Amino acid sequence: MASDKLTPEKIIKKVKDEGIRYIDLKFIDLPGLWQHFTITPSEIGVGDPDGATNGIWKDGIGFDGSSIRGFQEIHESDMLLKLDPSTAIVDPLCQHPTLSIICDIHDPITQKPYTRDPRYIAQKAVKYLKSTGIADTCYCGPEAEFFIFDDVRFDQDQHSAYFYIDSVEADWNSGKDEKPNLAYKSRYKEGYFPAPPTDSLQDLRSEIVDVMASVGLDIEVHHHEVATAGQCEIDMKYKDLLTMADQLQWFKYVIKNVCRKHGRVATFMPKPLFQDNGSGMHTHQSLFKDGKNMFYDSKGYALLSQTAKFYIGGLLKHAEALCAICSPSTNSYKRLVPGFEAPVNLVYSARNRSAAVRIPMYSDDPKSKRIEFRPPDATSNGYLALSAMLMAGLDGIINKIDPGQPFDKDTFTLSAKESRKLRTVPGSLEQAINALEKDHKFLLSGDVFTPDVIDTWIRYKRTKEIDEVRLRPHPHEFYLYFDV
Repeated sequence: MASDKLTPEKIIKKVKDEGIRYIDLKFIDLPGLWQHFTITPSEIGVGDPDGATNGIWKDGIGFDGSSIRGFQEIHESDMLLKLDPSTAIVDPLCQHPTLSIICDIHDPITQKPYTRDPRYIAQKAVKYLKSTGIADTCYCGPEAEFFIFDDVRFDQDQHSAYFYIDSVEADWNSGKDEKPNLAYKSRYKEGYFPAPPTDSLQDLRSEIVDVMASVGLDIEVHHHEVATAGQCEIDMKYKDLLTMADQLQWFKYVIKNVCRKHGRVATFMPKPLFQDNGSGMHTHQSLFKDGKNMFYDSKGYALLSQTAKFYIGGLLKHAEALCAICSPSTNSYKRLVPGFEAPVNLVYSARNRSAAVRIPMYSDDPKSKRIEFRPPDATSNGYLALSAMLMAGLDGIINKIDPGQPFDKDTFTLSAKESRKLRTVPGSLEQAINALEKDHKFLLSGDVFTPDVIDTWIRYKRTKEIDEVRLRPHPHEFYLYFDV
């Protein structure tokens, strides 16, 4: 993300010149949350003539991997962080001058990168792409939608369960005595593009974009999204896969912290509201080689090359397994429900937003030609999701997987008989995980994902999420069954 190729020497000079007091070391756990701890400048060599070549820059710094979700067991807990100097950015959200550095995880015994480090998986995916000779760069442009709420409460114990969400702009508050209620609420499913005052979050989003720009994110547009109660979208300009995965972490971090500063709370949970639109992460993808877009063909359907069609074939063939990584929460499948607004049908089409794979048609510029995979959401770990989609697409190219004919009908208006003929995404996280268990060979190519990573992911999702939700009574079950 840094433009000046930061090195340890430059970082040490920057820390001294700018009076930076703390160095924040960030890394990501397997489910996808940033973890961190903070050290002082002396620990990175400030004040030491040999500090840029010794100490933490050479040896890394240890931490307890057994306390991180999806990592080591307690009897093998010691792990190392190795700092990536190219990622150093002054954190604009810390009260005390702080330099943030993203780290890679290594095994202290072998000194090799840790196979369950999601960032390492993304690095291997990029390396594997280059080794195929198909392309040298995968560009990604995820559109991570989110909600901004004013109040969120939830609890669960042995004898009760609830969640409560509130938003000053929500339609359900149109009759509330807010002393005064100033009206201009977003009607259900009518939150797309209204100007202020109905869009009450314009200035907050603009502030978020300003902070994003200060950490190197290249933002194209921001706007209110379809749902009531503060659904928003901020779109980043496409970047190469690893850069975009790093930027997704900054994207979430900035949104959450700027909202918190203003007494608001942001969530990337795909379906927090009943009977209104959910939040997805439609992900644009293209492959370039020597500066040429391998997805463009002036004579192809929707200006797509055969390479792009094979890439689509890989996405569609492996879509059920991909969902276990790209739509990886039980809540994801409250959004991915056939017959509603989500792109659950495994077909491709130009312009058609009801298809799982859409080909945007805004421009005929060869460099802009791309495909968009629409089932993912932002509960995914960006490093894993972008890597998995690339691996599925490459499998399609290598094995010449035909995606069939494009489907240019509105899939939301099909009859029940017509709908039954279409493949759809899984109906639950459990189904998606079962699909991943059966279909993951494509992820193992080039040692990008390893069997250990797949097994750990499947085990974690089953025991920590699927079973945890399955064991708990749902409040609506009382409405359905209490009087039986």
